Amino acid sequence: MLYELRIYSVHAGKMEAMNARFANHTIGIFKRLGMKVYDFWVDQEGHSKLYYIMEYNDMDERNRQWDVFGQDPEWLEVKQKSEADGPIVEQVEKIFMQRAGYFQR
Repeated sequence: MLYELRIYSVHAGKMEAMNARFANHTIGIFKRLGMKVYDFWVDQEGHSKLYYIMEYNDMDERNRQWDVFGQDPEWLEVKQKSEADGPIVEQVEKIFMQRAGYFQR
């Protein structure tokens, strides 16, 4: 399995919009497209950051899923409407991981 940690740095004052977009739209789009969210976190130290991990079989699957997501009509509409007052996300950091063989969950 391949895991992708995605860290979103959110523009000042846009965290509520970011959380609403994920809660009301993005997670549902992920599910509809067969994208698996492994876990999700909000920052507890006052930083405008959101963290989540996606799970894939391999990098090819990951790339295919994000290509489909990026062209999805519902996603494009949601993104456009949610950014009517300006961009929400300042930066996305992506870290690719594989579970250590000695750890069993």
